[in-house]
Amino acid sequence: MAFATRLFSRSTRQNIMRLEHAIPARSFAKGAGGAPPSLKGDEMLKGIFLEVKKKFETALGVLRKEKITIDPDNLTAVAEYNKVMKTVREKADLFSESQRIKYTIETRTQGIPDARTYLLTLKEIRIKRGLTDELGAEAMMIDALDKVEKELKKPLMRNDKKGMALLVAEFDKVNQKLGIRREDLPKYEEQLELKIAKAQLEELKKDALEAMDSQKKREEFKDEEMPDVKSLDIRNFI
Repeated sequence: MAFATRLFSRSTRQNIMRLEHAIPARSFAKGAGGAPPSLKGDEMLKGIFLEVKKKFETALGVLRKEKITIDPDNLTAVAEYNKVMKTVREKADLFSESQRIKYTIETRTQGIPDARTYLLTLKEIRIKRGLTDELGAEAMMIDALDKVEKELKKPLMRNDKKGMALLVAEFDKVNQKLGIRREDLPKYEEQLELKIAKAQLEELKKDALEAMDSQKKREEFKDEEMPDVKSLDIRNFI
């Protein structure tokens, strides 16, 4: 027990909780950008800081009550962790991963005039997010764009309503080939959230093992048995 206590007291936020992974810092900025125009300089920064602080404290409040089992290979543990993080997002008004991706797309593509640059930007965002295109959808979307531009005999601009309607129709064909239906989007989002939850638990487990291994090398802990990561209760050390 002394081993586990020292482990957490020394490196909880750095190695175990890693809230910057579980709750990316940019998530706390949701809604913080809507400060009144009258606020400038220090006043605006103060307002944003207080808003972020409030969200962070709310998130920690949830994590202090909910049990998290660090077992990424257990589907039940992953589902429970995902449920806890959903509660955190709801209580603290944070973006989900799907919402963050949507927000990133909206901000990154806002001033892009043509469809091709738009699609290439989507690919760049996907790669930076670590999302894999397992179905090869991007190549099929580019092929669809090539077909439409060939028909139009010019580059497709996003303000070309007729051309964009043709592209959307081609995308619908792509989705049909891939078996993707709009009504299934919530299911795909849930699958994404579970995948992210598993990755976060794997990161927490890795950090916990590294921290314990580091402590184990200390003279005062050399005779103590390393606890099972699954037995650790993070709530006791937040």
